[in-house]
Amino acid sequence: MNALRRLAIVLVLLPWGLVQANPTAPGQAAIATAHPMATAAGREVLEAGGNAFDAAVAITAALAVVEPYSSGLGGGGFYLLHAAQSGRDVMLDARERAPGRASRDMYLDADGNPQPKLSVDGALAAGIPGIPAALDHLAAKYGALPLSRTLDPAIRAAREGFAVTAMYRRLAGFRESLLAADPASRAIFLDDGELPAIGHVIRQPELAETLEHIALEGRDGFYQGDQAGRLVDGVRKAGGIWCRSDLAGYRVVERAPVVSHFRGFTVVSAAPPSSGGVALAEILNTYARLERRTGGLDDASALGLHYRIEAMRRAYRDRADYLGDPDYVDMPLDRLTSTDYAAGLAVGISATEATRSSTLAAVVTEPEGPHTTHFSVMDAQGNYVAATLSINYPFGAGVTVPGTGVLLNDEMDDFSQKPGVANVYGLIGAEANAVAPGKRPLSSMSPTFVRNDDLVGVLGTPGGSRIITMVLGGVLAATRGEPVADWVAEPRIHHQYLPDRVEVEADRLTEAQRAELESMGHRIETQSSFGNMQAVAWWRAEGRIEAASDPRGEGEAIVFVPEKP
Repeated sequence: MNALRRLAIVLVLLPWGLVQANPTAPGQAAIATAHPMATAAGREVLEAGGNAFDAAVAITAALAVVEPYSSGLGGGGFYLLHAAQSGRDVMLDARERAPGRASRDMYLDADGNPQPKLSVDGALAAGIPGIPAALDHLAAKYGALPLSRTLDPAIRAAREGFAVTAMYRRLAGFRESLLAADPASRAIFLDDGELPAIGHVIRQPELAETLEHIALEGRDGFYQGDQAGRLVDGVRKAGGIWCRSDLAGYRVVERAPVVSHFRGFTVVSAAPPSSGGVALAEILNTYARLERRTGGLDDASALGLHYRIEAMRRAYRDRADYLGDPDYVDMPLDRLTSTDYAAGLAVGISATEATRSSTLAAVVTEPEGPHTTHFSVMDAQGNYVAATLSINYPFGAGVTVPGTGVLLNDEMDDFSQKPGVANVYGLIGAEANAVAPGKRPLSSMSPTFVRNDDLVGVLGTPGGSRIITMVLGGVLAATRGEPVADWVAEPRIHHQYLPDRVEVEADRLTEAQRAELESMGHRIETQSSFGNMQAVAWWRAEGRIEAASDPRGEGEAIVFVPEKP
């Protein structure tokens, strides 16, 4: 399908009188998610009298049903929240935790050699999920509706089913042998053991029952009682190491987001154990210093792209050296996010030559999987949420716990198995992100707000280690005053220190740009399309609301006036 036809964007101009009467609230709602059924779930809850946080519950649960390759009740993520009444921003850390029986060398053989499949395929790869606790936390502390109402769209979707799409079929094909090897996953996600055809309906009655337990009992419906027993028994029988105490002890953590400033905008993003906000701040600060050096930069020029790449290179190096779970690792966050530190980094960046990554200190990052999901939502009162959720690799660990419908994550691969040894994505980890009982693995998930006196932008994307640089592209587009459609559709460019290469989408560079960057010493590799950005924005002065869903995906974006129940 033509990319322009697939681009879901909505722009609405509010009546000028409404803008004058209530300039602090948009007066309409906006939703952008990776799947139309999740967008519809969010709208249904907003029109039932819910707020953006209720919609976040509904969208999360719906995505857990219709995007099993990207997220689920067996996964985790980060929610960035803005409460209009208080003006407060907060990050909910619902990242998975390592089980209590996890150990530093659990994925090494007797000779100390990594066994990579153990951290990717099967129950031993699964961390303790955070999504069910996040649903309960959002509803109890921020929502206006009970879970019994906000989870209803997802429960219906699980019982009635959803149709297989081209994306589902492609990703199920990628993990087909793993899904076929697990009886419960085979029964749910395949069709009589075969890759399902487009249009085939996937029904998940056991997942519906699990959602109903959460709707009636909150977090206890997942982490305690009979349901917890089923989960632990199923994981242990499949070779995992979960215990009842792991589930009972899981808690969502509220953390202060990372805040930076760029071109007169405030950028609010995820805090550790996400690396997103810190890396984004470091890149923006370094780029701003280089921009001042030249007296202004065209972001799309070869020099602008060169400087962006060099800022990325240094931020990703620092990401792995310093960042991890803040409950386990002391991190110099004030230094990494300071403009003085960025000024020092900028001194070492040439205007004419690419830095060789091998000349910098030798560490590198390890990303979470390429198939994560993101949604952005804003309600008519001006509350908004950016949330990035994941089960890591497509279809996670490939194991569904019998009797629950819960597909396990394989987020344990996001830990560093051994310093200097590559993970499943060919990238190397560091000691700060080593496995430890109860620890949360480092992530690149970067739900982000970008704001000034006129604009409120809410954005994020899946994409593993590339998430940060894709969000960077969206932030740069926002600061240039471009429409939301351009934020999500802009061709992408990425560098992550090692491997020492620039990854670009096919249409990202002109022949002249590519030649100039290569003459500086950059090694450029064209990649297939990556990311699936979802964004909403409110231009206060104009009363303009926009929502856009990435043309690379199958999502849907809408702007509407919620009908009163």
